[in-house]
Amino acid sequence: MINQKIAALRQDYKRATLDEQHAAAGPLPQFERWWQEVIDSELEEPNAMTLATSTADGRPSARIVLLKSFNEEGFLFFTNYESRKGHELAENPRVTLLFFWKELERQVRIEGTVSKASAAVSDEYFQSRPLGSRIGAIASPQSQVIPGRQVLEEKVQELEKAYAENGPQRPEHWGGYVVKPELVEFWQGRSSRLHDRLRYVLQKDNSWKMERLAP
Repeated sequence: MINQKIAALRQDYKRATLDEQHAAAGPLPQFERWWQEVIDSELEEPNAMTLATSTADGRPSARIVLLKSFNEEGFLFFTNYESRKGHELAENPRVTLLFFWKELERQVRIEGTVSKASAAVSDEYFQSRPLGSRIGAIASPQSQVIPGRQVLEEKVQELEKAYAENGPQRPEHWGGYVVKPELVEFWQGRSSRLHDRLRYVLQKDNSWKMERLAP
């Protein structure tokens, strides 16, 4: 049954266009262009992205994580290696990232393969985090069932005392992942749902092929 109040919700997109003539030759330069516009627009948490993973037998799951860096090597984020997503990434390294910047009427979808970041990169970022975040990363057995919040709060208090003088080092179960893109799609909302969609597909010679997709 269709809920008419929900079905009637719609937004006509008219802010911008995206065409082959003005798009960058590769996905990273194009992402850099859009990223700068996102930063200039001062959106809240512009680095929030959906990370979609799946088990070895194809059972999917998704959640929001935060982008921490991007370059030719890929897109970097950090998490608990023993979390649900950590186990799924170990089983199946193929992932999708999705950015949705609604104020700019834009999406970017990235498909690729994930690998762990180096220990040096993970150490550097971990030490840059606020003390509370570092303690939280150690205190939380992410994705595991716990009897109540009190368990976490007591563990945090214990760790705060233990690290009152010297902050903790990065635990082995926590660190970074890098998503190496193989397909990147840029979506610009357009009027009457005739959106612009440009897709970059990685070729065998490591060049990128740009294609326009129907909305």
